[in-house]
Amino acid sequence: MVSDAVECRQPVHEIAELIDNKVPRHSVVGSVALKTLFHTDAAQTFGKEVEALKTLSCDMISISGHKIYGPQGIGALYVRRHGIQKRPVEPLFYGGGQERGLLPGTVPVALAVGLGEATRLAGLEWKQRRTAAEKTRAELLRALENVEHFINGDATRSQPHVLNVCFPGIDSEALMMSLRDQMAISNGSACTSSSYTASHVLIAMFSHHYRIEWSIRISFGPQRRYDWLRELKNAVELFSWSQSGETATRSFAR
Repeated sequence: MVSDAVECRQPVHEIAELIDNKVPRHSVVGSVALKTLFHTDAAQTFGKEVEALKTLSCDMISISGHKIYGPQGIGALYVRRHGIQKRPVEPLFYGGGQERGLLPGTVPVALAVGLGEATRLAGLEWKQRRTAAEKTRAELLRALENVEHFINGDATRSQPHVLNVCFPGIDSEALMMSLRDQMAISNGSACTSSSYTASHVLIAMFSHHYRIEWSIRISFGPQRRYDWLRELKNAVELFSWSQSGETATRSFAR
């Protein structure tokens, strides 16, 4: 539902409607003929875009626990069954029947309970969390008013808890290193954290490679620690100082 790096919501409802209304293109899973399937990776929207997910006509939706403050290492796959039709998934590994033949092993009970509780809390608190994230985002944007910057992505479709910003002339890697003791920022998504290549989403969006090298991704949750805004202001001061003639690389060397 959300694109990597800039966290913009994609028109998945419109895509689902197009798939449902078109003449089905059939595929075969096992011995069962199925229509075209639609899978959505909702890791970034589960627990945040609650109403939108409730009304999404989708065959499969994958979610992740740590995105909603649940334990790491647990997720879930929602699979819609059409009537008495066989479920449209087949196991990659085979084992006992305790997982209905879909996968071997046993459910990690502690992680599953943690995911369930995190889901319950997200269902109760998602509006308050969204309001808090929007407030933090607005405060950050106000803090950046006197700093040269560009917002990457469509602001009308972006997630409220993430901001992808380009600071002209400031290398994102050097900036990340200089701020590592104050706040956690990145120049891509966690999915590509082991690679030094630029975000494929930003590459697709911009032809100017500097626009990509100067961009960072700032994400924040609903919690408001005492020093959270101060850390943001310190970052902005560093940006301004770098723009005045110093460099982020030199800041790191101090």
